[in-house]
Amino acid sequence: MAIVAETNRFSKTSRTVLAWLVGLLFFFPIFWMILTSFKTDAVAVKPEFLFSFTPTLDNYINMTENYDYWRFAANSVITSVFATIFTLVVGIPSAYAMAFNPSRRTKDVLMWMLSTKMLPAAAVLYPMTFLTKNFLGIFDTHFLLILVLSLINLPIVVWMLFTYFKEIPREIIEAGKMDGVSTWGEVREILIPLAWGGIASTALLCFIFCWNEAYWTVRLTTTEAATLSKLIEGNRAPEGLFFGRLSAVSAAAVGPIIVLGWFCQKQLVQGLTFGAVK
Repeated sequence: MAIVAETNRFSKTSRTVLAWLVGLLFFFPIFWMILTSFKTDAVAVKPEFLFSFTPTLDNYINMTENYDYWRFAANSVITSVFATIFTLVVGIPSAYAMAFNPSRRTKDVLMWMLSTKMLPAAAVLYPMTFLTKNFLGIFDTHFLLILVLSLINLPIVVWMLFTYFKEIPREIIEAGKMDGVSTWGEVREILIPLAWGGIASTALLCFIFCWNEAYWTVRLTTTEAATLSKLIEGNRAPEGLFFGRLSAVSAAAVGPIIVLGWFCQKQLVQGLTFGAVK
């Protein structure tokens, strides 16, 4: 018994140490980025100043005073929030219909939606830019970014919600129908409360994807609707990268997402494990 207890204790300790090592491994790039953000551009590229340097806030001061950080941040918030809301407004009814009123083509539709994620973005960049600039006149607008971010995240959202909704007993929905509840009533009064954890985690992931999207936000904007991704991309010049300023802007861009994920980790884990145990 003593040997078994000692083995279990060692196994638990080793798992704890391994978890900490993996966590530190994932956190190290963020730590290095934050550390570099307190260096000047000249110091940031010198190996002799990796850890021994005089910290400075010049990069952050320059970011807020000369780069109009708050305008870019506001654009990121606007596009990410409204794109997430629009995606959920479309995704929840779609996933509901596929989960509780499936047809012979439901699986084909789901696979087709997922296959759109395999399309190279560069393949449609030129027609997208040409149409939005010359015909639609919505280039560099919040509306365009919200629409594009919603469409590229919709397949993932529908798949996730479909999985969550399938775990809800069908009898509950049928009981609501027998009581005379309308379709909208089923979604609002039965489905959403029961699957709230899954919906919350889906919304959080969708928001993170929208916030982190760089390819489309950089190429479909110039000044008016430019997000933090555009600001990060702007810290590049023909002579190279400004590592100090680039790190400061990057830290300010990922900071809100890290804080959001920290405070919402309970809801995220709850949603991702929704239906795992019946």
